[in-house]
Amino acid sequence: MHLCRKMNYADTLSYLFNKLPMFSKVGESAYKKDLTNTIALCEALGNPHKKFKSIHIAGTNGKGSTSHMLAAILQTAGYKTGLYTSPHLHDFRERIKINGECCSEEFVIEFTQKIKPQIESISPSFFEITVAMAFDYFAAQSVDIAIIETGLGGRLDSTNIILPELSIITNIGMDHMNLLGNTLTAIAGEKAGIIKPLIPVVIGEYLPETLPIFLSAAKTSLVSLAQEKRYISDWLFQDNLLNITVVDKEKNEYQHFALDLTGFYQTKNLLTVLEACTLLQQHGWNIHQSHIQEALKNVKKLTGLHGRWEVIQMNPMVILDVGHNVDGIKAILTQLDLMNFNQLHWVMGMVKDKDIHAVLSLLPITAKYYFTKANIPRALDENELLNQANEIGLTGSTYSNVNEAILAANENAGLNDLILVCGSVFLIAEVQRN
Repeated sequence: MHLCRKMNYADTLSYLFNKLPMFSKVGESAYKKDLTNTIALCEALGNPHKKFKSIHIAGTNGKGSTSHMLAAILQTAGYKTGLYTSPHLHDFRERIKINGECCSEEFVIEFTQKIKPQIESISPSFFEITVAMAFDYFAAQSVDIAIIETGLGGRLDSTNIILPELSIITNIGMDHMNLLGNTLTAIAGEKAGIIKPLIPVVIGEYLPETLPIFLSAAKTSLVSLAQEKRYISDWLFQDNLLNITVVDKEKNEYQHFALDLTGFYQTKNLLTVLEACTLLQQHGWNIHQSHIQEALKNVKKLTGLHGRWEVIQMNPMVILDVGHNVDGIKAILTQLDLMNFNQLHWVMGMVKDKDIHAVLSLLPITAKYYFTKANIPRALDENELLNQANEIGLTGSTYSNVNEAILAANENAGLNDLILVCGSVFLIAEVQRN
């Protein structure tokens, strides 16, 4: 497709999706192992990433929720807050937001027109272009601060050309091993690549083998270990909110928060967010306890976050969750142990480059399974998924798309059953909502 004529939004997305290698579609071949292209793109744009303040967030799981919670808090505190995340669920523009509002279609069109010479000359990846687009937008809109989520990894991630106010690493788990390494220490080393000299860093979760990696990378930085500063003393799910009591060890005081992100795994993310807010306050950001409490009740409304233990139907309950790797599935299983239901119906689709066997081996043998796939080339065929599941004793049926699978689960489920849909962000994106 040529850009000599004025394109509309659909034309522009078609150009971007088809012209540029897209990791979500093709996998490893779209991953660029250095920052050269991003640096070149941003130089052509006048280095927009140097024109706004930022917070940089990496991690295997939880970085999306953490990013959205922090964005909600900062915008509630009155700051014009940019938010860059990936991938999107429904509309490409979800990746680039200010105060919860997606960038305009016109901006996407105009940016693509502007950057076309660089696309033609250096053949960047889809992700590299979206990072440059986000940075250009945040600079042009003069945001007070932008929350920047890495794609995968950290050290070589396209976002890693920024010099942030604060770096955050949520946790380390076994994911994207084909790109980041086959051990937790190797993966931690890649994530630790976002740590910059003299820039404070919050570590959400760590293990005995990963902590030395972080401390070594942060020799000249203030390191805050979120779980050393606070702990969860109590929690209760009530009125569609997760009510959590947090004990601040330094102040020896109890603090109460209600979250509209109701997955129990958000308790870990909350401790990370609270420590990040403490460091921001110490560096002059005007964030009050009331801002934090108000924002956490309204993260979905303020930022548009979906797919994190998201209830879309009652009787039977249908829940969507983007958990897709070993740690994500373990968090889901912990949540299920806290719930009351009769029969579990599990709708599942995965992508080819995950550790399929490791995930399937965690799943409860008593559930009824509905194997399906997202409509992307990287998706694992539903019949292959069924075959691998059968090998470890799981049984179920196959469906060509997620909505057929959910329909079948609804037909089989009693009013007090639970239907869970997970396994791939791209699968969740295709779920039709009433």
